[in-house]
Amino acid sequence: MYRTLAVSVKNGVQIIRLNRPEKRNAINTDMYAEIPKALQAGALDDNVVVTVMTGTGDYYCSGNDLNGYLQWDGNNLEKIVKESAKNLQAYVQTFIDFPKILIAVVNGPAVGLATTTLALFDLIYSSKTATFSTPFIALGLTPEGCSSYTFPKIMGSTRAAQVLHFGKKLTANEALEWGFVSELYGPEEGSAVWDKIYSIAQLPTKSLIYSKRLLRSQDHAALTVANQKECEQLMERWQSEDCMNAVVKFFSQKRSKL
Repeated sequence: MYRTLAVSVKNGVQIIRLNRPEKRNAINTDMYAEIPKALQAGALDDNVVVTVMTGTGDYYCSGNDLNGYLQWDGNNLEKIVKESAKNLQAYVQTFIDFPKILIAVVNGPAVGLATTTLALFDLIYSSKTATFSTPFIALGLTPEGCSSYTFPKIMGSTRAAQVLHFGKKLTANEALEWGFVSELYGPEEGSAVWDKIYSIAQLPTKSLIYSKRLLRSQDHAALTVANQKECEQLMERWQSEDCMNAVVKFFSQKRSKL
């Protein structure tokens, strides 16, 4: 069913494993379609109480696959940008609307959209070696994944500015201290994390859904608006000289390291 994911359901837990380890689980066009598809399947499956997202290999997810920018046709740039913004908005909205308990097991670095969407999860278990970064400004971009709303709410405006404006990379310890992740685990504690998740899946499903709905109801409209505004701003950024130059610089630096 999936080209970029490994999806399974066992004992009430749906596991969505990002499965492009050779690309550090970077989000490509297929993932933009398949992750919402997997989430929607979990939402509709009566056998699923909890959905977990994690990564294959050393990375949780390295953010957007910038190779996708190389496919953009300058002659149809406006059309491509509108379609990309529409896809991004729909992708993020799937996380906003997801009705069941959503847990992340962050097994390694999370970058860009992979970091910002974590703020839409209900519980985040992070490896002690994980890092969290949002290098949007360096790429000539602006925040996405509702982070313009969620990060100040979680961290406070000053800390959110360090991460979103100035590209501060959070260590796992900092992410815990700043309230961004729920718990840390070491190499020897991975199985205990999954034991906790399977225990959560034994709780009454409807009570979990209704409890989440109550907790998130006041934020739902604000998140939807933030998602829309962020995508509108990104349409301008994607067509800007700033962004184009930054992407060229990124690939130049990448080639120089080979």
